Amino acid sequence: MTTSPEAVTAAILVIGDEILTGRTKDKNIGHIAETAGAAGIDIREVRVVPDEEPEIVAAVNALRARYTYVFSTGGIGPTHDDITADAMARAFGVTIDHDPRAVAILAAHYGEGQLTEGRLRMARIPAGADLVANPVSAAPGFRIGNVIVMAGVPTIMQRMLDNALQTLTGGAKTLTRTVSPGPGIGESMLAAALGAIAQANPAVSIGSYPSFGPAGFQTQLVIRGKEEAAVAAAEAEVAAMVERVKASMNKA
Repeated sequence: MTTSPEAVTAAILVIGDEILTGRTKDKNIGHIAETAGAAGIDIREVRVVPDEEPEIVAAVNALRARYTYVFSTGGIGPTHDDITADAMARAFGVTIDHDPRAVAILAAHYGEGQLTEGRLRMARIPAGADLVANPVSAAPGFRIGNVIVMAGVPTIMQRMLDNALQTLTGGAKTLTRTVSPGPGIGESMLAAALGAIAQANPAVSIGSYPSFGPAGFQTQLVIRGKEEAAVAAAEAEVAAMVERVKASMNKA
Protein backbone atom coordinates (compact mmCIF):
# COMPACT_ATOMS: atom_id res chain seq x y z
CA MET A 1 0.00 0.00 0.00
CA THR A 2 1.28 3.46 -0.90
CA THR A 3 0.67 6.67 1.02
CA SER A 4 -0.33 10.15 -0.02
CA PRO A 5 0.05 13.49 1.75
CA GLU A 6 -3.48 14.35 0.63
CA ALA A 7 -6.62 13.29 2.47
CA VAL A 8 -7.91 9.93 1.28
CA THR A 9 -11.63 9.38 1.78
CA ALA A 10 -14.09 6.59 1.18
CA ALA A 11 -17.72 5.57 1.43
CA ILE A 12 -19.22 2.20 2.26
CA LEU A 13 -22.08 0.95 0.10
CA VAL A 14 -24.00 -1.94 1.65
CA ILE A 15 -26.21 -3.77 -0.85
CA GLY A 16 -28.98 -6.13 0.19
CA ASP A 17 -32.68 -6.35 0.99
CA GLU A 18 -31.80 -8.53 3.98
CA ILE A 19 -30.00 -5.62 5.66
CA LEU A 20 -32.90 -3.22 5.14
CA THR A 21 -35.47 -5.69 6.47
CA GLY A 22 -33.37 -6.49 9.52
CA ARG A 23 -33.13 -10.17 8.68
CA THR A 24 -29.34 -9.85 8.53
CA LYS A 25 -27.45 -7.62 10.95
CA ASP A 26 -24.55 -5.88 9.23
CA LYS A 27 -21.13 -6.80 10.61
CA ASN A 28 -19.04 -5.24 7.87
CA ILE A 29 -19.37 -1.48 8.34
CA GLY A 30 -17.42 -1.30 11.59
CA HIS A 31 -14.70 -3.61 10.34
CA ILE A 32 -14.21 -1.67 7.12
CA ALA A 33 -14.20 1.67 8.94
CA GLU A 34 -11.64 0.48 11.48
CA THR A 35 -9.39 -1.34 9.01
CA ALA A 36 -9.49 1.34 6.33
CA GLY A 37 -8.99 4.05 8.95
CA ALA A 38 -5.87 2.31 10.21
CA ALA A 39 -4.60 2.42 6.62
CA GLY A 40 -5.20 6.16 6.36
CA ILE A 41 -8.50 5.95 4.47
CA ASP A 42 -11.20 7.94 6.24
CA ILE A 43 -14.77 6.65 5.91
CA ARG A 44 -17.05 9.65 5.39
CA GLU A 45 -20.38 8.10 4.44
CA VAL A 46 -22.33 4.84 4.58
CA ARG A 47 -25.32 3.97 2.41
CA VAL A 48 -27.55 0.91 2.41
CA VAL A 49 -29.53 0.15 -0.75
CA PRO A 50 -31.84 -2.69 -1.81
CA ASP A 51 -31.19 -5.33 -4.44
CA GLU A 52 -32.51 -3.04 -7.15
CA GLU A 53 -30.26 -2.13 -10.05
CA PRO A 54 -31.35 1.52 -10.44
CA GLU A 55 -30.77 2.15 -6.73
CA ILE A 56 -27.33 0.55 -6.82
CA VAL A 57 -26.32 2.44 -9.95
CA ALA A 58 -27.44 5.78 -8.55
CA ALA A 59 -25.61 5.22 -5.27
CA VAL A 60 -22.40 4.04 -6.96
CA ASN A 61 -22.26 7.01 -9.30
CA ALA A 62 -22.97 9.50 -6.52
CA LEU A 63 -20.39 8.06 -4.12
CA ARG A 64 -17.57 7.38 -6.57
CA ALA A 65 -17.68 10.99 -7.71
CA ARG A 66 -17.46 12.28 -4.15
CA TYR A 67 -14.82 10.09 -2.52
CA THR A 68 -11.42 8.60 -3.28
CA TYR A 69 -12.79 5.07 -2.90
CA VAL A 70 -16.06 3.22 -2.48
CA PHE A 71 -16.17 -0.10 -0.62
CA SER A 72 -19.18 -2.15 -1.72
CA THR A 73 -20.42 -5.26 0.09
CA GLY A 74 -23.03 -7.80 -0.94
CA GLY A 75 -24.74 -9.09 -4.05
CA ILE A 76 -21.98 -10.99 -5.85
CA GLY A 77 -23.13 -14.53 -5.07
CA PRO A 78 -24.62 -17.24 -7.30
CA THR A 79 -28.36 -16.51 -7.10
CA HIS A 80 -30.76 -14.47 -9.24
CA ASP A 81 -30.89 -11.60 -6.75
CA ASP A 82 -27.11 -11.15 -6.79
CA ILE A 83 -27.09 -8.25 -9.24
CA THR A 84 -24.23 -6.10 -7.97
CA ALA A 85 -21.82 -6.98 -10.79
CA ASP A 86 -24.41 -6.08 -13.44
CA ALA A 87 -25.21 -2.83 -11.65
CA MET A 88 -21.53 -1.90 -11.47
CA ALA A 89 -21.14 -2.53 -15.20
CA ARG A 90 -24.12 -0.31 -15.89
CA ALA A 91 -22.83 2.43 -13.57
CA PHE A 92 -19.50 2.51 -15.42
CA GLY A 93 -21.03 2.03 -18.85
CA VAL A 94 -19.12 -1.14 -19.67
CA THR A 95 -20.05 -4.67 -20.73
CA ILE A 96 -20.07 -7.68 -18.45
CA ASP A 97 -19.32 -11.32 -19.22
CA HIS A 98 -17.66 -14.42 -17.80
CA ASP A 99 -14.11 -13.37 -17.05
CA PRO A 100 -11.57 -16.04 -18.06
CA ARG A 101 -9.47 -15.30 -14.98
CA ALA A 102 -12.45 -15.77 -12.65
CA VAL A 103 -13.59 -18.89 -14.51
CA ALA A 104 -10.13 -20.42 -14.10
CA ILE A 105 -10.13 -19.67 -10.37
CA LEU A 106 -13.53 -21.27 -9.89
CA ALA A 107 -12.67 -24.28 -12.05
CA ALA A 108 -9.57 -24.94 -9.95
CA HIS A 109 -11.55 -24.57 -6.74
CA TYR A 110 -14.57 -26.73 -7.59
CA GLY A 111 -12.94 -29.26 -9.87
CA GLU A 112 -13.53 -30.38 -13.42
CA GLY A 113 -17.16 -30.49 -14.49
CA GLN A 114 -18.42 -28.80 -11.29
CA LEU A 115 -19.00 -25.31 -12.65
CA THR A 116 -22.78 -25.06 -12.41
CA GLU A 117 -24.73 -22.15 -13.83
CA GLY A 118 -24.93 -20.58 -10.39
CA ARG A 119 -21.21 -20.86 -9.80
CA LEU A 120 -20.48 -19.38 -13.20
CA ARG A 121 -22.57 -16.34 -12.25
CA MET A 122 -19.81 -15.52 -9.78
CA ALA A 123 -17.33 -15.32 -12.69
CA ARG A 124 -19.22 -12.48 -14.39
CA ILE A 125 -16.99 -9.44 -14.08
CA PRO A 126 -17.39 -5.98 -15.67
CA ALA A 127 -14.98 -5.28 -18.53
CA GLY A 128 -11.75 -3.64 -17.42
CA ALA A 129 -12.07 -4.59 -13.75
CA ASP A 130 -9.24 -6.03 -11.67
CA LEU A 131 -9.97 -9.08 -9.55
CA VAL A 132 -9.88 -9.01 -5.76
CA ALA A 133 -8.69 -12.35 -4.43
CA ASN A 134 -10.96 -14.41 -2.19
CA PRO A 135 -8.87 -17.00 -0.30
CA VAL A 136 -11.90 -18.24 1.65
CA SER A 137 -14.32 -19.46 -1.05
CA ALA A 138 -12.46 -18.62 -4.28
CA ALA A 139 -15.13 -16.53 -6.06
CA PRO A 140 -13.34 -13.20 -6.53
CA GLY A 141 -14.49 -9.68 -5.90
CA PHE A 142 -13.31 -6.95 -8.21
CA ARG A 143 -12.22 -3.35 -8.46
CA ILE A 144 -13.57 -1.14 -11.21
CA GLY A 145 -12.39 2.45 -11.22
CA ASN A 146 -12.33 3.56 -7.59
CA VAL A 147 -15.00 1.08 -6.48
CA ILE A 148 -13.98 -2.09 -4.63
CA VAL A 149 -16.71 -4.74 -4.83
CA MET A 150 -16.67 -7.43 -2.12
CA ALA A 151 -18.84 -10.21 -0.76
CA GLY A 152 -21.31 -9.58 2.04
CA VAL A 153 -20.33 -12.60 4.16
CA PRO A 154 -18.09 -11.06 6.85
CA THR A 155 -15.35 -13.71 6.89
CA ILE A 156 -15.01 -13.49 3.11
CA MET A 157 -15.29 -9.71 3.00
CA GLN A 158 -12.54 -9.28 5.56
CA ARG A 159 -10.03 -11.29 3.54
CA MET A 160 -11.04 -9.49 0.34
CA LEU A 161 -10.58 -6.16 2.08
CA ASP A 162 -7.11 -7.13 3.25
CA ASN A 163 -6.14 -7.99 -0.32
CA ALA A 164 -7.74 -4.88 -1.81
CA LEU A 165 -6.02 -2.53 0.64
CA GLN A 166 -2.64 -3.70 -0.59
CA THR A 167 -3.40 -2.05 -3.94
CA LEU A 168 -4.82 1.24 -2.62
CA THR A 169 -3.29 4.53 -1.58
CA GLY A 170 -3.75 5.63 2.01
CA GLY A 171 -3.35 9.06 3.52
CA ALA A 172 -2.12 10.26 6.88
CA LYS A 173 -3.56 8.14 9.66
CA THR A 174 -6.03 9.71 12.06
CA LEU A 175 -4.69 10.07 15.59
CA THR A 176 -7.16 9.56 18.42
CA ARG A 177 -6.96 10.57 22.06
CA THR A 178 -9.62 10.03 24.71
CA VAL A 179 -10.27 11.96 27.89
CA SER A 180 -12.63 10.28 30.37
CA PRO A 181 -13.99 12.70 33.00
CA GLY A 182 -15.30 9.84 35.15
CA PRO A 183 -18.74 9.01 36.55
CA GLY A 184 -21.15 11.73 37.49
CA ILE A 185 -19.96 14.28 34.94
CA GLY A 186 -22.55 14.60 32.19
CA GLU A 187 -22.31 16.26 28.81
CA SER A 188 -24.29 19.30 29.91
CA MET A 189 -21.60 20.16 32.46
CA LEU A 190 -18.95 20.16 29.74
CA ALA A 191 -20.83 21.43 26.70
CA ALA A 192 -20.03 25.15 26.74
CA ALA A 193 -16.34 24.79 27.55
CA LEU A 194 -15.94 21.88 25.14
CA GLY A 195 -17.54 23.89 22.35
CA ALA A 196 -15.11 26.74 22.94
CA ILE A 197 -12.14 24.37 22.80
CA ALA A 198 -13.41 22.82 19.57
CA GLN A 199 -13.80 26.24 17.99
CA ALA A 200 -10.29 27.22 19.04
CA ASN A 201 -8.78 24.03 17.60
CA PRO A 202 -10.01 23.75 13.99
CA ALA A 203 -7.27 21.26 13.04
CA VAL A 204 -8.94 18.55 15.13
CA SER A 205 -12.42 17.19 15.66
CA ILE A 206 -13.74 16.76 19.19
CA GLY A 207 -16.65 14.48 19.98
CA SER A 208 -18.58 13.82 23.16
CA TYR A 209 -19.94 10.29 23.67
CA PRO A 210 -22.20 9.61 26.66
CA SER A 211 -23.01 6.21 28.11
CA PHE A 212 -24.83 4.79 31.11
CA GLY A 213 -23.40 2.03 33.27
CA PRO A 214 -23.41 0.73 36.84
CA ALA A 215 -21.70 3.92 38.02
CA GLY A 216 -24.25 6.13 36.32
CA PHE A 217 -23.80 8.55 33.45
CA GLN A 218 -20.33 8.79 31.97
CA THR A 219 -18.88 10.72 29.07
CA GLN A 220 -15.88 10.12 26.86
CA LEU A 221 -14.33 13.06 25.07
CA VAL A 222 -12.55 11.98 21.90
CA ILE A 223 -10.05 14.13 20.01
CA ARG A 224 -9.17 13.18 16.43
CA GLY A 225 -6.76 14.72 13.97
CA LYS A 226 -3.95 14.14 11.53
CA GLU A 227 -1.25 16.24 13.22
CA GLU A 228 0.32 15.00 16.45
CA ALA A 229 0.99 18.47 17.82
CA ALA A 230 -2.55 19.67 17.19
CA VAL A 231 -4.08 16.57 18.76
CA ALA A 232 -1.81 16.78 21.79
CA ALA A 233 -2.57 20.47 22.32
CA ALA A 234 -6.33 19.92 22.12
CA GLU A 235 -6.09 16.91 24.44
CA ALA A 236 -4.26 19.01 27.03
CA GLU A 237 -6.93 21.73 26.85
CA VAL A 238 -9.74 19.22 27.22
CA ALA A 239 -8.04 17.50 30.17
CA ALA A 240 -7.45 20.85 31.89
CA MET A 241 -11.08 21.83 31.34
CA VAL A 242 -12.26 18.57 32.89
CA GLU A 243 -10.11 19.18 35.96
CA ARG A 244 -11.63 22.66 36.33
CA VAL A 245 -15.11 21.18 36.21
CA LYS A 246 -14.19 18.59 38.82
CA ALA A 247 -12.69 21.26 41.05
CA SER A 248 -15.83 23.38 40.85
CA MET A 249 -17.95 20.31 41.73
CA ASN A 250 -15.81 19.62 44.80
CA LYS A 251 -16.19 23.19 45.98
CA ALA A 252 -19.91 22.95 45.63
